[in-house]
Amino acid sequence: MEGDRVAGRPALSSLPVLLLLPLLLSRAAALHPDELFPHGESWGDQLLQEGDDESSAVVKLANPLHFYEARFSNLYVGTNGIISTQDFPRETQYVDYDFPTDFPAIAPFLADIDTSHGRGRVLYREDTSPAVLGLAARYVRAGFPRSARFTPTHAFLATWEQVGAYEEVKRGALPSGELNTFQAVLASDGSDSYALFLYPANGLQFLGTRPKESYNVQLQLPARVGFCRGEADDLKSEGPYFSLTSTEQSVKNLYQLSNLGIPGVWAFHIGSTSLLDNVRPAAVGGDLSAAHSSVPLGRSFSHATALESDYNEDNLDYYDVNEEEAEYLPGEPEEALNGHSSIDVSFQSKVDTKPLEESATLDPHTKEGTSLGEVEGPDLKGQVEPWDERGTRSPAPPEVDRDTLAPSWETPPPYPENRSIQPYPDGGPVPSEMDVPPAHPEEEIVLRNYPASGHTTPLSQGTYEVGLEDNIGSNTEVFTYNAANKETCEHNHRQCSRHAFCTDYATGFCCHCQSKFYGNGKHCLPEGAPHRVNGKVSGHLRVGHTPVHFTDVDLHAYVVGNDGRAYTAISHIPQPAAQALLPLTPIGGLFGWLFALEKPGSENGFSLAGAAFTHDMEVTFYPGEERVHITQTAEGLDPENYLSIKTDIQGQVPYIPANFTAHMSPYKELYHYSDSTVTSTSSRDYSLTFDAINQTWSYRIHQNITYQVCRHAPRRPAFPNTQQLSVDRVFALYNDEERVLRFAVTNQIGPVEEDSDPTPVNPCYDGSHMCDTTARCHPGTGVDYTCECASGYQGDGRNCVDENECATGFHRCGPNSVCINLPGTYRCECRSGYEFADDRHTCILITPPPNPCEDGSHTCAPAGQARCVHHGGSTFSCACLPGYAGDGHQCADIDECSENRCHPAATCYNTPGSFSCRCQPGYYGDGFQCIPDSTSSLTPCEQQQRHAQAQYAHPGARFHIPQCDEQGNFLPLQCHGSTGFCWCIDPDGHEVPGTQTPPGSTPPHCGPPPEPTQRPPTICERWRENLLEHYGGTPRDDQYVPQCDDLGHFTPLQCHGKSDFCWCVDKDGREVQGTRSQPGTTPACIPTVAPPMVRPTPRPDVTPPSVGTFLLYTQGQQIGYLPLNGTRLQKDAAKTLLSLHGSIIVGIDYDCRERMVYWTDVAGRTISRASLELGAEPETIVNSGLISPEGLAIDHIRRTMYWTDSVMDKIESALLDGSGRRVLFHTDLVNPRAIAVDPIRGNLYWTDWNREAPKIETSSLDGENRRILINTDIGLPNGLTFDPFSKLLCWADAGTKKLECTLPDGTGRRVIHNNLKYPFSIISYADHFYHTDWRRDGVVSVNKHSGQFTDEYLPEQRSHLYGITAVYPYCPTGKKYALGCAFKLAG
Repeated sequence: MEGDRVAGRPALSSLPVLLLLPLLLSRAAALHPDELFPHGESWGDQLLQEGDDESSAVVKLANPLHFYEARFSNLYVGTNGIISTQDFPRETQYVDYDFPTDFPAIAPFLADIDTSHGRGRVLYREDTSPAVLGLAARYVRAGFPRSARFTPTHAFLATWEQVGAYEEVKRGALPSGELNTFQAVLASDGSDSYALFLYPANGLQFLGTRPKESYNVQLQLPARVGFCRGEADDLKSEGPYFSLTSTEQSVKNLYQLSNLGIPGVWAFHIGSTSLLDNVRPAAVGGDLSAAHSSVPLGRSFSHATALESDYNEDNLDYYDVNEEEAEYLPGEPEEALNGHSSIDVSFQSKVDTKPLEESATLDPHTKEGTSLGEVEGPDLKGQVEPWDERGTRSPAPPEVDRDTLAPSWETPPPYPENRSIQPYPDGGPVPSEMDVPPAHPEEEIVLRNYPASGHTTPLSQGTYEVGLEDNIGSNTEVFTYNAANKETCEHNHRQCSRHAFCTDYATGFCCHCQSKFYGNGKHCLPEGAPHRVNGKVSGHLRVGHTPVHFTDVDLHAYVVGNDGRAYTAISHIPQPAAQALLPLTPIGGLFGWLFALEKPGSENGFSLAGAAFTHDMEVTFYPGEERVHITQTAEGLDPENYLSIKTDIQGQVPYIPANFTAHMSPYKELYHYSDSTVTSTSSRDYSLTFDAINQTWSYRIHQNITYQVCRHAPRRPAFPNTQQLSVDRVFALYNDEERVLRFAVTNQIGPVEEDSDPTPVNPCYDGSHMCDTTARCHPGTGVDYTCECASGYQGDGRNCVDENECATGFHRCGPNSVCINLPGTYRCECRSGYEFADDRHTCILITPPPNPCEDGSHTCAPAGQARCVHHGGSTFSCACLPGYAGDGHQCADIDECSENRCHPAATCYNTPGSFSCRCQPGYYGDGFQCIPDSTSSLTPCEQQQRHAQAQYAHPGARFHIPQCDEQGNFLPLQCHGSTGFCWCIDPDGHEVPGTQTPPGSTPPHCGPPPEPTQRPPTICERWRENLLEHYGGTPRDDQYVPQCDDLGHFTPLQCHGKSDFCWCVDKDGREVQGTRSQPGTTPACIPTVAPPMVRPTPRPDVTPPSVGTFLLYTQGQQIGYLPLNGTRLQKDAAKTLLSLHGSIIVGIDYDCRERMVYWTDVAGRTISRASLELGAEPETIVNSGLISPEGLAIDHIRRTMYWTDSVMDKIESALLDGSGRRVLFHTDLVNPRAIAVDPIRGNLYWTDWNREAPKIETSSLDGENRRILINTDIGLPNGLTFDPFSKLLCWADAGTKKLECTLPDGTGRRVIHNNLKYPFSIISYADHFYHTDWRRDGVVSVNKHSGQFTDEYLPEQRSHLYGITAVYPYCPTGKKYALGCAFKLAG
């Protein structure tokens, strides 16, 4: 076509043919709101509670629904445009993330929707009315011709009517008027299920929502539309899913396009009793209308591809163009197809005489080859003219009457017949009769790379994602759609920083920092904020001619971001090396370049390299030509956004005498930038001064910085290849007393400056501005600038104060909550008696569960005979009262008189539930003790002795006759004349507990304890005493005196007098070879008997816990600390106990005797431990023969640890130091995970989540007597714990969602809770269970007796939690662990 033949309309030839033809699929106008399925409360709809993140109560379906391969009887409807077969997690876990979700999801419009304050409503119902079922059947039959007999028996409808997006409305402003309406219908006939998504015209006024966590950033996430099966149960693969939208334009096209022929109506096959690998979209066509078809036969159509195309209201008007005026030049199809798609299909044209309507096609459901003649529908002959050899078309088919398209509740709505192809998951297409290039009427369509009719087309599970990023090539005969296997944001967005957004490009994805943050996208830091660096420094140096070595000394740096100052401190470098390193300011200068103040058009190092790079320096000193090599490796940001860096120094440096100071003038150096490398070469002079001495030296430095760049994004052409780093102030100092080497630099990065008069620099760029430390500096014209307080602060920018959101009302804390102001932010807490709802802002009343024991619905015996014990919900138990016997439901009186409970001189009277005793005549007392009236002059011992002697005359009597001394007092030692038992008594004749001995054994010692004996002096003490006597009582400063601890043992470190000559000794005081130190360096001596009395300061990434009971949990590369107040979680005091970069910590347990925590690391393939004392360092104790160590259990009595390896399929044991390792089991294991130990009874328990035969097994601790405890009604037993107080073995099952317990022999199994989310590990403490949950990404507590959730803790960092254990402030031992300590814990 040479020009536009219709005024005001774009030329058809200018539109890509592939994108144009989908628009021709339907002549019908968009769906009218009145054409939605009937809805409203008059139709029986239930109304979802208004709010930001509401979820319906469970909808129990009368007939189960098939979704993918499973059957579900329950549905939930959420505010956020989503339906699920299970209750939803908190919205931050799925609303702002791409597909797939980790739970089953049917999402017609997944976004952050808010219906608060009357902004719309959400309605839902199950329906079996003929009108609804009939309309659903007609839609399904139209989209799936092979399902022409589909007759639904029930349908589920959910309608979002005039709902709004979540907004943070400023005070005085009105909420947005953009409201959306859409509908989802699920129809099933008992064996197959279909979903219909309906979007009426003007029904989608907003296309996405902003994430709450970064609402002020101008970033809107498009709504997600599609289906997810949910996370796979084996934790190692994600389930299949189907995604329909990825951009705002694709969301907009939801109501402009269709896969059924009516814009705004979409149909999908979502479940079946037969094999259905993934959701199947409808193919345009069917028998909805007897009217003429408006679909040209001869072009392919992918609705998901079409959704990504840009169709505005203008280019939709081309429907009115007469197709006789449209010309298609021979070259245009190639140009059109060199656009975008992700389909991989090839077609080839061949001359044949077969008619077009008999060409091969594949049905998307049956995957069987069919011909057009098999598809029901009106005859297309005579309606669609063939393409001629030039690619032009004959006249277009006539228009379809709009009135015939409106759905009626009496007759099926007529729709134009349309037919298209839809790709299989992962790009495998299902061709149809429309997916062909321009063809001669007599040509045959051949499907290349696909089996012929009657053969099965291969399918694959996983993602169905159609995008617009890959090229499509073609020639005149063969069209080839190429989709490279590239990485996309859909699967990799979590690689980006949480302060970044992800963007897809033609060859892959890239991360970009959000507004007010800077970095490389994978690592982002706030602009203008101070930054911190932690690291380790090691070196092998020759200082002059003296070798000096140091390993892993601490490095800390502090950077003031808004003026480019960087302060670096390195501690505990030996004095000769530290003094010689004074001129090497580039060690700290790296952080100056990394966080330099940026001038206009320039970027500092962190903006390019982020927190992962390698900095190599080679320094040559003159005139001596000493050479040193320095490597600094950045290893990412820790959870607190501290940069981690490792420094290694090797080579020779000139010797600098003590007391000399180094000085360096300000300098400038050029940095040259290439693709992923920065280089710099420069020379620097420095001076060494002491008193009147001033010497000038120099060195030459070569620097090379390498990092990874994202090569998928287009390169910024304006970025300079060379930048100049200006260092205004340089400072180096070594403090011998503190043993700290310090560097300080002030840096700016900018363009290369010419040698001319300096131009004024804006204060924002050189740090001379007067903005507050909590404000950002905005440059203006010349030297003008403005200051703006950061979010959460208020003021004029030069003086900023914290904004009290709680006082001003700018907070989201709901009713019955308390707002607590924090610097720059705030926190919500619920009042007593309330708890947070899922939105973490609204507080709801904690309502007690129904109590059968209080409302009288229990079945216990009458109140005078039994008591009812409530266990939560409707469960209870019955127990007979004292004096009665039975099962609690039936109780009978006990005859206590038959048990001889009264005194022998008393009469017993039995009563219901009790009894009474009365002394016989001649005696007085309470009936339990009766004393003769005539013995008032006798002592208590003599009275009891006389009474016992009187009773001893009775036949069969076995009374003990007390022994008295000459004064009539009880003898301290009493022995029974008949049985031989002996015991001690107090002066009143009462037995002293714990003193009884059996017959034949040595009687106990009764009376005052023996005098303590003095401990004999040890070797250390005797040697010390002899030397002190030899020295005359007071040694000189240079004389050696052995150092002993309180127990008389040699301290590990011994020093010669008050000198710095020290060495290590063993437990016998012998010197350990190779440990004698030189002055200035103290050897690190390992204790051989007891821990040292004084320990070094703790590592910067270790936070010692407080005293008391607390939980330890593992989360990726850190161990978290969560204290308990009784059994309640003290969430405000939670913190990180230990950070281990590069680790994936899974199993964890605690040794209470040595206060040592042990853990497994599946990334490092190790088992390690660390003391909870101050200054402890992690220690690896097993580092070989492991692949995936998961479960870990500690036997603190036998000093043994046990672990599982889910890849090696082994269970092993070793002593706590890693020695004595042996394999207990290596057969009949598939996926061993959790492991628990009962040290009192000597039993070992473990779980195996073998998908074919999951089980829980047990054995003795030495591996004997292995047997299966549980192997029925069990799915994914992830967590396992043994409760020593109740003697119950309990487990958390992520498959059955149950928390269950059993006795150690496998009997007495009972369910504690039957609706867990996704538990991983569990621990028992007092009357609660605590488990980590992958659905909640937190710690959840459950009451043992009621089975109710009582609390949860959700760490700020969102990632999976693994193992969990409890730490007590004491260590129970032996059999008392199961008895006496239960009372302590209960209190």
